[in-house]
Amino acid sequence: MSDAEAAGSTVLLKKVQEMLNEEKWTRATLSNYSTAQFKDLDAILHEAREEKGFDELKKICDEHLVHTKNSIIALYLSGMVALSRQIIDDSVVINLVTIFMDNHKWNIVKYLCERILDFGESKFALRTLIDCYKNDNEEGPLHEIWERLVKVDFEEADLAKALGEHYEKQAKLEEAEDYFKKALHRYTAKQQFTNIREIWEKLLQYCPEDIDFFLHVQKKIARSISEDKAVLLLHDVYNSCMKRDDVDTAITILKIVLEYDEKDGQARREITEAFRKKYANHSQLEEYIRISNLTQNYRNVHEAVTDFEKHIAFDKGNFVYHRTWGVGRIALVQGDDITIDFSKKRGHTMGLKMAVSALQTLSKDHIWVLKATWKKEKLREKVKDDLSWTLKTVIRSFGNACDLKRIKSELSPAVLTPGEWTGWSSRAKDILKSDPSFGVSPENIDIFTVRERPISLGEKLYNEFKAERNFFGRTATIRSFISQKDAEPDSEYFTEMLAYFSGYLRSSGQVNEQVIASFLLVKDLAGKFPQLTASLNSQGISLGNFADLFEKIDDVPALFFALKDAKIREDFLKSIRLFVPGWDDIYIKLFPFALLTEIVDSLVKEGHEDKLTSMTSSIFENYRDNREAVVWLFKNMADRDWYKKANIPFERQLIILIHIMDLSYREIENHRDTSENRKLSKQIYTILFKEGVLDTLMQSADDDTLTRLFTLIQDVKDLDPADKMKLRNAIHERRPDFKFFGDMDKVTAAHRGLMVTMAMYDKKQKQLAHIMDEEVPANSKEIAFALSLGDLRENAEYKAAKEKQEILNSTVAKLKEEIERAQLFDPSTVNLNRVSFGTRVVLKNLADGKEEEYSILGPWESDPENRIISYLSPFGGAILNKTAGEQFDFSIDNEKVSFVVEKITAVTF
Repeated sequence: MSDAEAAGSTVLLKKVQEMLNEEKWTRATLSNYSTAQFKDLDAILHEAREEKGFDELKKICDEHLVHTKNSIIALYLSGMVALSRQIIDDSVVINLVTIFMDNHKWNIVKYLCERILDFGESKFALRTLIDCYKNDNEEGPLHEIWERLVKVDFEEADLAKALGEHYEKQAKLEEAEDYFKKALHRYTAKQQFTNIREIWEKLLQYCPEDIDFFLHVQKKIARSISEDKAVLLLHDVYNSCMKRDDVDTAITILKIVLEYDEKDGQARREITEAFRKKYANHSQLEEYIRISNLTQNYRNVHEAVTDFEKHIAFDKGNFVYHRTWGVGRIALVQGDDITIDFSKKRGHTMGLKMAVSALQTLSKDHIWVLKATWKKEKLREKVKDDLSWTLKTVIRSFGNACDLKRIKSELSPAVLTPGEWTGWSSRAKDILKSDPSFGVSPENIDIFTVRERPISLGEKLYNEFKAERNFFGRTATIRSFISQKDAEPDSEYFTEMLAYFSGYLRSSGQVNEQVIASFLLVKDLAGKFPQLTASLNSQGISLGNFADLFEKIDDVPALFFALKDAKIREDFLKSIRLFVPGWDDIYIKLFPFALLTEIVDSLVKEGHEDKLTSMTSSIFENYRDNREAVVWLFKNMADRDWYKKANIPFERQLIILIHIMDLSYREIENHRDTSENRKLSKQIYTILFKEGVLDTLMQSADDDTLTRLFTLIQDVKDLDPADKMKLRNAIHERRPDFKFFGDMDKVTAAHRGLMVTMAMYDKKQKQLAHIMDEEVPANSKEIAFALSLGDLRENAEYKAAKEKQEILNSTVAKLKEEIERAQLFDPSTVNLNRVSFGTRVVLKNLADGKEEEYSILGPWESDPENRIISYLSPFGGAILNKTAGEQFDFSIDNEKVSFVVEKITAVTF
């Protein structure tokens, strides 16, 4: 606060004190008050806010209220300041409004309520306004206020019902339905069954096909009131379905009724009649009802229904599946015998009892039936062109519950190639997420279902929220919900999701990542939808105490790391900076875990560059514990002044990076934090080799520096030898007289990579693709055909197919392992100063004086008849790293032969 502001504030506070004393001495009566006087007080509030005197103003008023509890001026000024600060305790303004209500000063009551609502929705103010309008017999604004109250008071059921009836009279049935649904949810929470039944019957008239809604509510009723009450309501839904000839849904409803009470005789009779109606044209209907004992009360109803549904699927023209013979079609049902045509076993007859136990019935749209009856090209084009149809087909084929892994196994490689599947599956995921025809299992968010009736995106997201078991998965889902174009924060779906997070804020236990994330998320939601504040306040949830929560955190870095949501992490850092004293030291402590530019920028903006410099020195000094931070700083901050002031020699920085790379390789070899270490080693490799940091250093470094760095690089045993050799060649090219220490021959011999040419690499890739895309699927068909022939003990076709499968599997494994090890050779890096990969060498045999010429390549290119030898072969290893004029010995058939290197040239690729 400036001196001018302080002076102005003092004058204002003195004026207020005088007003309070005058009010007390003159004992002003309520009849003297009008809205004009409160507008004068608003002017004082405005002036106090401008002069930053709110806190002192409230303090003076609160002290005055201790002795004069009904002071109108003190109540108003203190209450308005509290509302502007979003303080939960609103008892001051409630007391003020109540004083004027008791004295029937309705104009002032109305003004006060409207002022309260200027700071956000308030259930008390809205209810009081309703009383004002009723008292003045004003009907006009009532419904608008009802709607506002229903939005903020999630327990208000009667007004939701009244709004439904209001819109019903105006023939606005969509709005009426919406409010009746709200009323039904709220009466359910209040366990008021009479009201529930009344609204239930109305909604069956307005939206009889919204079965998912009715099923959702009946579960709540069964859980909170009783299963008997849920059964009563389900019978109403059943009757509605039968009137609309929706037999399938009627059967579903009756199955739920029988889950609640398997002794319900009425439901048993009704499901039998529903089956008769559904399968009226089935040739064996009555026989299967008799066999399953569906009408006999002595048999368990669930077993009877399951038995009936198994039998009823066996009728002429229906499809079945046998684990050996594959898909077949029922050609004839005669008595207890069924004749089936399989593709490789036509006219096969078996008893009904055997068929029920040995065969799986398939719908005509089952993916197995389509694969067996459609031409492959027709099915392939349909799958590629119509993703929604394909997804529905596969999901319905497996009990309307299927994950992406199962979908892939059905489509690739049988219908789509692995390459086609990659793009197809990406588009399929988008459809599964956005298309309301698809849902997820309540037990597992990875299991997809097909909905008979498309639902709103809001309900779809709510279902995903319920199925999601991961806390931060749920934070993402509720954000998706509110990002919808017509998001409704007063919907029952949103209310239930919000209650999940606000529940964490009511607990007084340990402050962990769920509590902090819930606080930040709910605060963010309340900012977007101010009407939520009233409901949260009524639950005793304050969103203004982040500093208090922060003090209860045991381990701030560990908690930050546990916040698996980028937006919540961002809000967490922002809240620390805004509300926590000493935030700069907390940021410094958090940085090695967060590695965010925002932290650096905030510290720089507030003039804390010296702390960043000290932090940088500490991180490099303790690099083993701060490996990610070292790499991040070097990569992103090396040009900043505060980084340079740490005065860490460039050579020292590179040595630390090389050490970290070596540590990461060792961690990978020991299977510790493999993915993180691979990422880190790749970043360092990019900095050193691809971004040319080492190359730049070579131009100015002295021999001692080069020796130290090259020795360190050479000692990183898991670094590709080709990179080591490339670096050696680059040094040698710039400094021909530079002396290397160590033997590159040992490096080359020890490496785990495989030097290859681009031509051979492409050839091996094509070979692997051919085996995977053509030979393996063909072999699978051979095995399937061999299995269909029966007895495996003397089945030559089966044995041959299995032997071929073993050969293919072995070849694929070997090719994959070699391709993974392959290191592509760059012809531009060939070193002609000594024998190396990619060189052609002329040798003189000292025994007979003849010259011999060899090309040094890898095992893939090796062709001894054409004098192309592998650098990994015994003779290739003996030649490697020899220089022109150098003599060496090599034993051939136990006979030592001496050679001299005559000439070294590059192989022509």
